[in-house]
Amino acid sequence: MRIDRADSEAELLGTPASSREIVKVVAGDFEVRLAQTAAEIDAAQALRYRVFYEEMTAHPTPEMAARRRDFDAFDEVCDHLLVLDRRRGDGPEGVVGTYRLMRRSAAARIGRFYSSAEYDIQALVDYPGEILEVGRSCIAKDARNTATMQMLWRGIALYSSHYNIQAMFGCPSLPGADPSQHSLAMSYLYHHHLAPPEIRVRALASRFVDMNVLPPGSYDPRKAMARLPPLIKGYLRLGGYVGDGAVIDSQFDTTDVFVIVKTEIITEKYIRHYERGMREHD
Repeated sequence: MRIDRADSEAELLGTPASSREIVKVVAGDFEVRLAQTAAEIDAAQALRYRVFYEEMTAHPTPEMAARRRDFDAFDEVCDHLLVLDRRRGDGPEGVVGTYRLMRRSAAARIGRFYSSAEYDIQALVDYPGEILEVGRSCIAKDARNTATMQMLWRGIALYSSHYNIQAMFGCPSLPGADPSQHSLAMSYLYHHHLAPPEIRVRALASRFVDMNVLPPGSYDPRKAMARLPPLIKGYLRLGGYVGDGAVIDSQFDTTDVFVIVKTEIITEKYIRHYERGMREHD
């Protein structure tokens, strides 16, 4: 689905500035904030296309390939977190990282959360307080480093604090659509990081791939952890849990897992770090 620039800019610019600027951190040449114009959302979609479809092995629709953009209907209701390298520009041309953020109100506007196509997420829908679905995370190849990822995390921390997010979730991926290649990683996640029953989601029966492949104790957990992508490792370091079952995403040529993070850990860590930095510069 195409985003109409005029309508989207009118909607964005009609939002109070205080809401559009709830996330704003500048660190040296880098800035993290929410997209403020349709052109900036377009830049995020262009970055997603370069990473997912050109650098990786996702399969675009003909319309995506023609426009060289990754897009869907969810883009119209979500907030788009951006990292900008201001040496490249202060607007769309500066976008080097992005995350797509969806709260309950946005999911209500479109009728569901994105991950409900892969998982039964009723346990999270029933979770008390605000919840946040995150997805479409990517960073430009020449900006793919710890500093850029930290800026994205700081943005998520501020966003979560502002909206009092209680739990964050999404479907990060293992590369490749052959789950047999991920037996070690999936078994480790199942044995060491399975979510407690009250927040455990399960892959839809029609898409369920068993993660409990290798017997406990039959592998080295440290070697298994090393096989995980950096994004999943990051969630686990913040106390993240996984749902039951993986899912094959044929469009993106990936094996998806479901991750849940209780966000007080993120907000406390990053807000404290940010406030300390502000005091040091006063």
